[in-house]
Amino acid sequence: MKLVPLADRVVLKQLEAEETTKSGIILTSKSQEKPQEAEVIAVGPGGMVDGKEVTMQVSAGQKVIYSKYAGTEVKLEDEEYIIVKQSDILAVVE
Repeated sequence: MKLVPLADRVVLKQLEAEETTKSGIILTSKSQEKPQEAEVIAVGPGGMVDGKEVTMQVSAGQKVIYSKYAGTEVKLEDEEYIIVKQSDILAVVE
């Protein structure tokens, strides 16, 4: 199976959470903060969204930072993805 986003949607795969702090403290899974950094897996075609022309500015393979509470979490074939609107993506990590 393959996720194909529609309109201005973007499919993200969340990057792994840090398991240790910079000082070397090991974090339990409950105390780890959900990372806001993800890899773009698929990008919708853009087009007319709510009466406005939307051009997609991200592409598959890029690493991005997205809004903390954005998107819908989806599980497909034991992999977890997040589907967000392009406007929920805050920055591209280069």
